Amino acid sequence: MLGFWKKLHKPVFVLAPMADVTDAAFRRIIVEIGKPDVMWTEFVSADGLALAPEAGRKKLLKSLEYSETERPIVAQFFTSHPENMKKAGKLARELGFDGVDINMGCPDRSVEKQGAGASLMKNVALARELVRAAKEGAPDLPVSVKTRTGYNQPELEHWLSEILKEDVAMVTIHARTRKEMSKVPARWEFVRRAVEIRKASGSETLIFGNGDVKDLKEARIRVEETGCDGVMLGRAIFGNPWLFTELEPSLEDRLQILVKHTKLFEELLSGYKSFSIMKKHFKAYVTGFDGSGDLRSKLMNTNNAGEVEAIVSEFLKNRIIPE
Repeated sequence: MLGFWKKLHKPVFVLAPMADVTDAAFRRIIVEIGKPDVMWTEFVSADGLALAPEAGRKKLLKSLEYSETERPIVAQFFTSHPENMKKAGKLARELGFDGVDINMGCPDRSVEKQGAGASLMKNVALARELVRAAKEGAPDLPVSVKTRTGYNQPELEHWLSEILKEDVAMVTIHARTRKEMSKVPARWEFVRRAVEIRKASGSETLIFGNGDVKDLKEARIRVEETGCDGVMLGRAIFGNPWLFTELEPSLEDRLQILVKHTKLFEELLSGYKSFSIMKKHFKAYVTGFDGSGDLRSKLMNTNNAGEVEAIVSEFLKNRIIPE
C-alpha cells in the first residue's frame, strides 16, 4: 500500500502540485537548488487524457514529463469518471511514475462542474470508487489523495474515515474547507484531528498537512504540534526555489536563477504554454530590493528568454559599484 512512502525518513517535506507553477521547468530548477522529499506534477485531467483529440492529449502529456532527478515523483489527476481514472493510473505506471495522487480538493469551478476536485467531498461513494479505479490501473503504485477539511464546513469525521477505508498510502489535508478557499488562515487543528482519526481507524495511511506554511522551520513546528507525518509546502516556493535548503540567496543568485528558469521554460514548454505564465514568477523573484519595481516592470513587457537575460544583465551591471 505505501510503496516508496514507507522508505522516507519522517517528517517528510514535499512540494505541492500547483497548476501553471510546478511545471517541468520550475521543478528542474527546484531539484537543482534543493530538492524536496517528494515532487508532484501539475494536476492533469484524466478525462482529457482519455478523450481529447491528439493535439489536446499531446499537450496534457507534456504536463506529465519529468526528469529522473525528480524521483520520487507522483502524477496527480482529477476526474469524476472511474474508467478514466483507471486509464490514467495505467498511464502513470507506463510512464514510470512512483505514485498516483487524486485531487479531491481543487475549488476551481470548471473542475467542480465536472464532478471532480473539491466536489468529490459531497460524493463519498464516487471518491472511494475513484481510489479503487486508480489502484486497478496502477496496482503496483501507491495511491494518495489531496483534499480539504470539508466542503462547506469541517467534516473530517465522516469524509476522512471513508477515504481511509480504501487503504490509500497518504492523505494530504489542506487545512481549510472548500468554502473558506484561502480567505482565512489555515486551521491546523484539523490536521491534528485527522491524525487522531487515522490512529483510531488502525490505518497505516500517512497524514500530511498543507496550508500557509512559509518555510521548513514552520513545517517542523506544525509536525510537532499535530503529529502529522509530513508537510506539503506550496505558495512559499514562489520566487524561492531555495525553500527546501533554508539558504538565503544573494540578489545576483536570485536573478541568475530567474534567467535560467526562463530559458528552461522556453526550452521545455514553448508551444505548449504561453510565455505570460513566466510573468507570475517574475513578480515573485523580483521584489524587496532597491530597483525591484523598475526591473519588474521591464520584465513584465518581455516576450522571450533572450529579452529577459538582456534586461537582467543590464540591471546587474549597473549595480556594480566602482572601486
